[in-house]
Amino acid sequence: ASNLYKKHTTPEKFFMEACDDGAGDVLAIDRVSTEMSLAVRKDVPPSAVTRPICGIMGTIRLVAGMYLIVITKKRKVGDLLGHAVWKATDFDIISYKKTVLHLTDAQMQDNKAFLSMINSVLNADGFYFATDYDLAHTLQRLAHTSHEFHEMTLLERADQRFVWNGHLLREFIAQPELHKFVFPVVHGFIAMKSCCINGKIFDWNIISRRSCFRAGVRYYVRGIDSEGHAANFVETEQIVQYNGAKASFVQTRGSIPFYWSQRPNLKYKPKTQISKSINHLDGFQRHFDSQIITYGKQVILNLVNQKGSEKPLEQAFAKMVNRLGNGMIKYVAFDFHKECSRMRWHRLQILVDMVAEMQNEFGYFLVDSDGTVQLQQDGTFRSNCMDCLDRTNVIQSLLARREVNSCLVDLRCHSWPFCSALFPAAWADNANACAKQYAGTGALKTDFTRTGRRTQWGLLMDGWNSMIRYYKNNFSDGFRQDSIDLFLGNYAVEEADMNTPLHEPKDWKFLTLPIIMVVAFSMCIICLLMAGDTWTETLAYVLFWGSASAVTAGVILFNGRDFVDAPKLVQKEKMD
Repeated sequence: ASNLYKKHTTPEKFFMEACDDGAGDVLAIDRVSTEMSLAVRKDVPPSAVTRPICGIMGTIRLVAGMYLIVITKKRKVGDLLGHAVWKATDFDIISYKKTVLHLTDAQMQDNKAFLSMINSVLNADGFYFATDYDLAHTLQRLAHTSHEFHEMTLLERADQRFVWNGHLLREFIAQPELHKFVFPVVHGFIAMKSCCINGKIFDWNIISRRSCFRAGVRYYVRGIDSEGHAANFVETEQIVQYNGAKASFVQTRGSIPFYWSQRPNLKYKPKTQISKSINHLDGFQRHFDSQIITYGKQVILNLVNQKGSEKPLEQAFAKMVNRLGNGMIKYVAFDFHKECSRMRWHRLQILVDMVAEMQNEFGYFLVDSDGTVQLQQDGTFRSNCMDCLDRTNVIQSLLARREVNSCLVDLRCHSWPFCSALFPAAWADNANACAKQYAGTGALKTDFTRTGRRTQWGLLMDGWNSMIRYYKNNFSDGFRQDSIDLFLGNYAVEEADMNTPLHEPKDWKFLTLPIIMVVAFSMCIICLLMAGDTWTETLAYVLFWGSASAVTAGVILFNGRDFVDAPKLVQKEKMD
């Protein structure tokens, strides 16, 4: 595939040229004044260094000044309604300034830290774009657009919830004549497959769009904000195309939509806290009002445990739906872990049957080969568990499978259950992508999604993933949260900033206690191996060092909050 743009670099300017654009317009960025303007091809001096690029992500200001972020490699995912959809696979961050000699050592360190944050988001995998199609919208939203909508540029008409480079493109947005050089980039997962049943070929796509409002990592970002944006909100659309007809089925997932938190503190499952000082109903109502405007009726599938630490969240959710008393919202609670305990995963059918009638009533969106809308989807299932990852994905894939079957029958493609191996594999890949972006590792329970059975090997892999999640959530997620906040513009760096929040001195406990614990534990082992003259002497030593290491470990766990890697840039809401 040809690269879409050429980037010409001179010491004073960057020039971007669209290869397929007959107009001969060139985007010029002044490296000194940082201004952007339209130029023509002959303004590019012959001495400029030229290289092909796939597109512009945007620009960002760091301590050393402005940086340009470009996409250098892309991979074609497939064609959606005749438009190429690409995955951005490699990026480059280019400084406007030619040196960093104007910075102090501390500033250079900060600049390096901010650069590695931007890189960590870009390397998170899952950035997609189309240069001539509205990837941020569902088929149903696109079918209900006005003439004005099509007069706008892709950037102006994109669904802002899903444009992940919106902040990076803020300089471009103000200058519509430059819009043709940039495009919205969505974050999430896209799979495109062709399936064949009895010689009949149909295309099957899945698109997950992750919201950039209240974005972040598991544990640091939970619940909702005052605007009613839910954490880990993802819209997943399944598209089936057959003989020119197109069908779309949309589901959403998002954190339990009131004010609660679960801050890491070294424990495997940190305690959840529901805020006592904030009026929950306000944000709760905002959340559902916007969901109803966008998607119609809502069926909440709450999959959390109905006992133990998750129980208060289930009770509070049910109570709030009742207090809201909105006829457009139905609440269904299903204790996933209890129902499916001891590998009884066939019991998920109970939930599917329970909501089957609602699913039939909502229907799906269908356009025939002439472009006439035949059916509308009148509502969505909003699924959640604690993280909206593992349990949620299993349920979403079951509802999606049911919809594919009824849709293929309606399209007269075939008349019996669709059982291609592609379907579960793509939903499991979707689970992994969403989980990596929020929790830092692949999803759990994907063995069931892939094979329809829960396996011992699957349990083992889940244990491994849970261990990595534990490590990441406690010791590297503060950095990941800061990276996302910087990328999305929740934190803005001032140029030549002297005191960024990156320099919080660590408290003495942080350095001394782990050292004491390690020393005590090593002494305990040494005393065991090098026995003293009598066993009582050995026992005394072992008990002394053993209890010393146990006490320090206890103190560390008690002060768990001080030992985890917490975000530094944006103060997350304090929950009481």
